[in-house]
Amino acid sequence: MSTHCVCDVFTLYSVDLMTLQSFWTQYWPLVLIVAWFGYKLWNTRRVRAMLPRLRQSGAVLIDVRTAGEFAGGHAPDSINIPLAELGSRLSEVPRGVPLVLCCASGSRSGMAKMLLRRHGYKPVYNIGNWGHLLTT
Repeated sequence: MSTHCVCDVFTLYSVDLMTLQSFWTQYWPLVLIVAWFGYKLWNTRRVRAMLPRLRQSGAVLIDVRTAGEFAGGHAPDSINIPLAELGSRLSEVPRGVPLVLCCASGSRSGMAKMLLRRHGYKPVYNIGNWGHLLTT
């Protein structure tokens, strides 16, 4: 004797939606964190690949770490304007050239990118960790 399952496509579809909804309800914070780090990784790789071309076009490298962090090590040709001072030092940031921002992890340079974009600076790139400027 065999058991047959009598179901249609709509029943299977609604079960899949309920499973997806249950998963999302339980794990949405984890999904968002994974997506955020995935975006940061993708963006860093994208900017690193563009860096030789950006440097040829006169890009300015801005390190937004503190002066103490910068003194502990930095990429050649980078200038230090700490994130906390960036708003009051916008006159030191050139316009009309690509800006490549870095910090220790990419978070502060991400905030700096938003601040500069809000003040009309374009193009602005966040390469993340300052060490990425050394490897490209």
